[in-house]
Amino acid sequence: MKRETTIREPADRPIDEEDTRLRPQRFGEVVGQREVLERLHIGVEAARRRGEAVGHILFDGPPGLGKTTLAACIPNELGVAIKTTSGPLLKAPRDLIPYLTNAEERSVLFIDEIHRLPTAVEEYLYTAMEDFRLDIILGEGINARTINLTLKPFTLIGATTRAGMLSAPLRDRFQIREHLDFYDADDLSRIIQRSAAKLAVAIDGDAADELASRSRGTPRIANNLLRWVRDYAQSRADGRISLDVARTAMTMIGVDGLGLGKQDRRYLETLIRVFGGGPAGIEAIAHTMNVASDTLEDEVEPFLLRSEFVVRSPRGRMVLPRAYNHLGVARPEGGSPPNDLSQRPLF
Repeated sequence: MKRETTIREPADRPIDEEDTRLRPQRFGEVVGQREVLERLHIGVEAARRRGEAVGHILFDGPPGLGKTTLAACIPNELGVAIKTTSGPLLKAPRDLIPYLTNAEERSVLFIDEIHRLPTAVEEYLYTAMEDFRLDIILGEGINARTINLTLKPFTLIGATTRAGMLSAPLRDRFQIREHLDFYDADDLSRIIQRSAAKLAVAIDGDAADELASRSRGTPRIANNLLRWVRDYAQSRADGRISLDVARTAMTMIGVDGLGLGKQDRRYLETLIRVFGGGPAGIEAIAHTMNVASDTLEDEVEPFLLRSEFVVRSPRGRMVLPRAYNHLGVARPEGGSPPNDLSQRPLF
């Protein structure tokens, strides 16, 4: 069965047409990731001059940094077709076969969350990626027969948030491997201003800088904050996003000057107030907060660890001095209780 041939989000996240509209379509529209873009441009330009398919590409990095966006830009630069799917959708080899057999020459097959491919499906990719050949077994037992199908040269682009979960045989078959890192505030400010233009909303430069500083180095978060501030400006102000409007809108949703949300601060406050700053195990913290430990590990801790607010030690999580300074509380000494967290300012 032939499947959708346009870029789409993974199955567990609904398609957002506005989000798609904000995505860059060509390399020249992409802001940030300069070294990655330069290497990709060299690979794409060389393949185009030779009239060959680009080597298989693997993008890895945290969510929201542009893996899907870059994957969509590559076929646009080459002027070829793209078919997209995601690892969780390919449950058996038969789900993968239509993508490979219907692939046009030099076209792109994009697999999001490729680390979630079942082993049986992954093994089908080996010969397809290396030899552009597909071996299909029909029947069982002594009546089984093998059909060898020759595939047209194509480019497989994989995206993953957990490169370590890829098997070595699959990982080694990608000729180009690129890690996407977090964006600096200047690049995020440019992204916010460009997105504001696409959304037809006026925004001041200092307001864009303010939103960029609260975006955790992630374009997806920056665009989400922009859309919220746009709604706030159109509902509670004159429609223009000024610095005051941006700050007021951020205060309403509880995002502070460094990008910490309510859940992040609650995590830090619990670790300080209940556990004296640590060390404390993640299960103990989760039970105290009445939150699933997976939620804390996947949604809360990555930013706090990267921002040097907490550290994971062999004995558990511990609060670092920067967190005390940001929260405006004194560091407990000798197990004495910290200052009353309810009395310090949030923003």
